[in-house]
Amino acid sequence: MNFRTSLAVFFTAVAFSATTAADKVEPLKGLLITGGCCHDYENQKRIITEGLSQRVNIVWDVVHEGGSGKDHKVSVYGDTGWAKKYDVIFHNECFGGVTDDKFVESIAAAHHEGVPAIFVHCSLHSYRNAAVGADAWRELIGVTSRSHEAKRSVKAITVNGEHPVMTGFPAEWQSPNGELYKIEKVWPNCIPLAEAYGEDTKKNHIVIWLNTFGKARIFGTSLGHHNETMNNEVWLDLVSRGLLWSVDRLQPNGKPLPGFEGSGVKPIVIETVDASKPTPDPKFSNPAKKQK
Repeated sequence: MNFRTSLAVFFTAVAFSATTAADKVEPLKGLLITGGCCHDYENQKRIITEGLSQRVNIVWDVVHEGGSGKDHKVSVYGDTGWAKKYDVIFHNECFGGVTDDKFVESIAAAHHEGVPAIFVHCSLHSYRNAAVGADAWRELIGVTSRSHEAKRSVKAITVNGEHPVMTGFPAEWQSPNGELYKIEKVWPNCIPLAEAYGEDTKKNHIVIWLNTFGKARIFGTSLGHHNETMNNEVWLDLVSRGLLWSVDRLQPNGKPLPGFEGSGVKPIVIETVDASKPTPDPKFSNPAKKQK
């Protein structure tokens, strides 16, 4: 065997070894918390889990409860160590009427220890009627918002296009539909990535951002009221990169680390939790069939 042949064999072996290592990567485990008033959460939970799993190597548990009410306290938040079971928590809930400070503070505390989170749209307005507890929630998210402008398409303007999370995101993106959240306060660890001009308030409001809270990385966007915005390649690509950044699996070029690419196959949703039923232990629950 000559030198050139030996070199070719060596690089083939290295490539095979890298591929094998990538194949052995365990998928990320995500928990989607959803439910509450004012949004189509039944369809949005499918858009989020299926859309992100096509782009990221992740499987999901889904907690969807509370009906269309505003004052429901999500059951899983009462479980000891609930967040530590997951690599990332996706908050897409809308429970603005909850006023239990200790309950709200406990959610933030669970993330403070290092469990990453994604915050979308009405999760910003959740728990806004709590007093002290709401500040912990807002500091966790990175921005404070209590209200929104009239429903209309939102033009997101990139303000930090160099960040890997914004790779491929347009300099300007007109959302298919929208609802601009008024940002009252930007917390110290928040990094704005995109803004939109408020026609009612006559000023810019952050619509995409990053945050750190204790040991946790946070990605947030207020865009996502309507299904047609969520079920859009630009939105899904953006949130996928945000998720990967939050779990430190995003490369500087905006691509997933090897092994964390999405398969293109719709994900396995372990279980959708009904608030009227006891929360099942995942170890003893039957996996749901793949969505077709």
